[in-house]
Amino acid sequence: MDARSPDLAPDSLAKPASDVPLGIASGGGGWRRERSTPSLADMFASVGTARKGPFWRKLLSFLGPGYLVAVGYMDPGNWATSLAGGSKFGYALLSVALLSNAMAIVLQSLCTRLGVGAGRDLAQACRDSFPRWISIPLWLSAELAITATDLAEVIGTAIGLNLLFHIPISIGVILTAADVFLILALQAFGFRWIEAFVVTMLGVIAACFAIQIALADPDWGAVLRGFLPTSDIIANREMLYLALGILGATVMPHNLYLHSGLVQTRFIGESGQDKREAIKLATIDSTIALCLALTINASILILAAATFHRTGQTDVAELDQAHAFLAPLLGSTLAPTLFAIALLCCGLNSTITATLSGQIVMEGFLNWRIAPWLRRLVTRMIAIVPAVVVTLLAGEKATGRLLILSQVVLSLQLPLAVVPLVMFTSSRRKMGAFVAPRWLSGLAIVTAAVIIALNAKLVWDFWAGGL
Repeated sequence: MDARSPDLAPDSLAKPASDVPLGIASGGGGWRRERSTPSLADMFASVGTARKGPFWRKLLSFLGPGYLVAVGYMDPGNWATSLAGGSKFGYALLSVALLSNAMAIVLQSLCTRLGVGAGRDLAQACRDSFPRWISIPLWLSAELAITATDLAEVIGTAIGLNLLFHIPISIGVILTAADVFLILALQAFGFRWIEAFVVTMLGVIAACFAIQIALADPDWGAVLRGFLPTSDIIANREMLYLALGILGATVMPHNLYLHSGLVQTRFIGESGQDKREAIKLATIDSTIALCLALTINASILILAAATFHRTGQTDVAELDQAHAFLAPLLGSTLAPTLFAIALLCCGLNSTITATLSGQIVMEGFLNWRIAPWLRRLVTRMIAIVPAVVVTLLAGEKATGRLLILSQVVLSLQLPLAVVPLVMFTSSRRKMGAFVAPRWLSGLAIVTAAVIIALNAKLVWDFWAGGL
């Protein structure tokens, strides 16, 4: 619902976006600029929020951004890593999916605090805190992460088109450039329509996997044991590589920029009480959405373990390979069709979030605004070129390895987004009254340390002996 929705009474709505000042005031006085022009300016404060009434009514007006963020935690790149992990190691890497989701909840809660409390997305906060010799490399790193994300979406969407309509992957990769028109059409109706589309696609994905899991009939005792951590993840280089791929696909750098910007689509009052309540409601929104993401991520891994690993097929990493194996293993032609539908929905959803995060990163770091369709085409072209080259030179079988590699690249980019986020939200000078409590900052620091340590281990193993 937007600010004009009849479902929210006029006297309980925040004032419309037209009354919002062009600048955003900071939470504290530790920024280089007093005010910052909002990213996604046409969507800024465009969604009305319930100021009065029961808690559930207030929460409903904040539900939405969390689900767009959750999309990044189940994109096609995550499918490849989860399929490879489930087929190779059974249910063991479920503990990594759970740990990654817990990390995501902590970090995304900091994003809401930064966006609401400081009135800045993470890109703006970096620009307003660091000199250019630091902020420019951080911008380039964020762009690299978005390109890796988009690469996964290009390949995943193309494979989905191939599985459903038998379109060659090389052609499907090129066709993905047309998805810019979907985004433009949704934006014309308002931000709530984008959220509604994403939630609908998530519902379709969840339904598809629920049916496939029922057909696979996994060992639920083994599933529960899989959520318990094991030291083998650190000791086994191949398992660590896939674990980092899952981590990169779950806690994604561009999501930190995205979420801190999307929370500003809600109109939030200027009082401290209004902002504190907005932080609380937005955090609940993202936590619920990320629990849904964990369910879907775990379902992908469980499906691979219950079908491929159980039958001795431990090297399934290609999405089309998984699609072909599902029918004979489950004894149903419905399963592979549902798999392809869910994959295509994931690709379409991820397209929207990559576009929005790309806008936020470019506008936040550089204060450079270009038309969304042009930004989308540039980002998509950068992703399409390597996908087409790999498909033509190495064949369609190489796409799964390219997907997994893209997720590891994302994992390696994570510290460059996580460390500034933790720095900003734990600084009372920057956040003022909205500084993160010590327990939350402590959890975030531990999360950042774990991510950096795992990345260091991966790099060491790569250079010491190769993977």
